[in-house]
Amino acid sequence: MEEHISFVGLDVHRATIAVCLAEAGRDGEVRFAGKIANEPAALDKLAAPALPGWPDAALRL
Repeated sequence: MEEHISFVGLDVHRATIAVCLAEAGRDGEVRFAGKIANEPAALDKLAAPALPGWPDAALRL
C-alpha cells in the first residue's frame, strides 16, 4: 500500500484556530481549511474524519 502524507498547519489564537492543509512534496497543494473554536471538542471533530477507513493510519502531533 502506498503511503500518503498530508500536513495540517494550526495557527492558534485565544478564541480560534486557523487550519491549513498541505499535501506532501515540494509541489504539494496548500489550502486554507477554515477556522475552528479553540476548544477540545472542536479539535476532536477536526481530527475524527482523518482516521476512519484507514486502519493503519496514524495521526501524529
